[in-house]
Amino acid sequence: MLLTTFYELFIENVKESSWLEIIAVIFGLMSVWYAKKANILVYPTGIISVLIYVYILIEPQLYADVGINFFYFLMSVYGWYMWTRKGPEKKVIPIRWNTKGQQLLGIAAVFVFFFVIWGLIYIFKKNDAAYMAEYVYFEPLKLMYVDSFTTSIFLVGMLFMALKRIENWIYWIIGDVISVPLYFNKGYVFTSFQYFVFLGIAIAGLIAWIEMYNRENKQAI
Repeated sequence: MLLTTFYELFIENVKESSWLEIIAVIFGLMSVWYAKKANILVYPTGIISVLIYVYILIEPQLYADVGINFFYFLMSVYGWYMWTRKGPEKKVIPIRWNTKGQQLLGIAAVFVFFFVIWGLIYIFKKNDAAYMAEYVYFEPLKLMYVDSFTTSIFLVGMLFMALKRIENWIYWIIGDVISVPLYFNKGYVFTSFQYFVFLGIAIAGLIAWIEMYNRENKQAI
């Protein structure tokens, strides 16, 4: 019964999606797939996806979401630059683990982003009846915290990806795990399924980057 309901909601969501949104989802999936392979195409495909979302979100005046996606765009441009920039040895930055200090800075950044994003969502959406109506099973204000938390996790994940840190995948995995039930609760089954696919690719990406790191370090010995 549950699978039937899920399938019906999924098909309904797909039918209600605009062709632009579908293109944005396709490029988003391509971006994550290229990230798994540590391929520079992660950034042009990701930029196309977020710019389409910026365009889609302007018309309904979802300015907080527009701002977040624009920040994704800036982080993608920064990542593209970092992945192509060559250091003194004329080599692009390698895949690495974070130091303990960088790990702590990453965790601190999550909380900083959280308070900034929560403030924006609260200011722009607390009186938005359509936004509040998205939440089916939980109190809207409580879910605002979840929205803010997942977005902050993804932003730090993007930063660590730009720096080619293996931990970026851990942030993506955590964010995807939260986003799957979050969007299902909102009634966006298509988006929930999309994050489920992202989760699978993120797990594969973590494994692939660890293997690439180990291989590169064996060659350096």
